[in-house]
Amino acid sequence: MWTQSDKTLTCLLKICLNLSCGNILTLIFHYNLYVCNDQLTYTAERCPRLKRLVMPAWNRIEKTGICRAIRMWEDLESLMMPSIVNPPFVMEEIAMSCKIFAELKILGPCDMLFASTLVSFLPNLKVLSVRCTVLSKSVLVTILDGLKKLEVLNISNCIVIEDLPPPAPKKILTELDELILEKASRLCKFLTCMSDSCIMCQRTRNDEGLMRWYKYEEGLWKVDEVRSLAI
Repeated sequence: MWTQSDKTLTCLLKICLNLSCGNILTLIFHYNLYVCNDQLTYTAERCPRLKRLVMPAWNRIEKTGICRAIRMWEDLESLMMPSIVNPPFVMEEIAMSCKIFAELKILGPCDMLFASTLVSFLPNLKVLSVRCTVLSKSVLVTILDGLKKLEVLNISNCIVIEDLPPPAPKKILTELDELILEKASRLCKFLTCMSDSCIMCQRTRNDEGLMRWYKYEEGLWKVDEVRSLAI
């Protein structure tokens, strides 16, 4: 059932997209804007030349809606997206439809399933940002070993943990060890921050690796140390 806000957003999309005449290259949705299937499809049909999509929330969009939109964006190069429970279908669709895709920013956790999915479907990824979340050492190793063409990796303000055999608890690393640093040495840029004095690192820890962006400054979710991913 559509709400009044849905009707308002649809009206706004129609006005803006009709004026664009299909020439939009960058499309940025707000973090708290929950687009539905029909709105995403309508947008995709009228933005066939899209190169960059910032869509940090797609709670109301179904699998079919996401895949249908991605198929229309053959020129897509850069995407900001939320972490999702079942990432393979999205990454597989990007791999099949977006042949020049190169940059990805994930808002939220990047677990082993997500990392393995990236390696399987997007081995040519050049830029990856997974800042302000929880990352295990094994996930980092998977990313660094599997994404052979990766040039830039941003894990700033992350809580990096080492999975120890049970019943031992997870160990939070205060600094990256030699194994990670050696594997990351091939990158053009490896962006990190794990400082106790860093406000963003403190916020990530206080939120237990699942950032509650609504608590902080407006637009903070747009920040990224990678210039091409910042808004």
